[in-house]
Amino acid sequence: MTAHRYEVRSRRDRFRGRVFSVVTDEVTMPGGGVADRDYVRHVGSVGVVALDERGQVVLIRQYRHPVGRIMWELPAGLVDVAGEDLAAAAGRELAEEADLLAGRLDTLVDLHTSPGFSDEAIRIFLARELSEVPPDRRHDRRDEEAELSVVRLPLERAVAMVLSGEITNAACVAGVLAAARARDADWAPLRPSDAPR
Repeated sequence: MTAHRYEVRSRRDRFRGRVFSVVTDEVTMPGGGVADRDYVRHVGSVGVVALDERGQVVLIRQYRHPVGRIMWELPAGLVDVAGEDLAAAAGRELAEEADLLAGRLDTLVDLHTSPGFSDEAIRIFLARELSEVPPDRRHDRRDEEAELSVVRLPLERAVAMVLSGEITNAACVAGVLAAARARDADWAPLRPSDAPR
């Protein structure tokens, strides 16, 4: 059986913003028809599961307006600095959101957050050998980040929070579960920080 090639015949921009745009593609379908597909084109993001020497995971609590509540999340952010590779973006976000530096960074898991309507891809890194960002070099947090709180929890507790529905952020769910699995496999599933996507 030969797979159908879904070819884009045309693209219309509906909205263009700093983080994402919304487009409509006219796509060929099996059987010869065409269909419009609306979706979000995203700049991409990174997240960090930071584990300290006691096996605690560093999570943040941050308000997210689309869902109207404070969420449990990983330190994470956009890949929006020109020329910055994914590992550097992860290190930057860890420093900005958790005031931490990582002596070791490995690739933990890659995911598409919601491929039914967005092309957003996020790479989750595992950060270990943590140290504090010196107070005079810490990021000045603004807007929602001004009220961001940083919490350290045992990894097993974070896993339980995922399974109970307390942690629902997709990147955090995937990162916490992948970190627990990688730890249980003595870190064998980890990939280098510059592993291809």
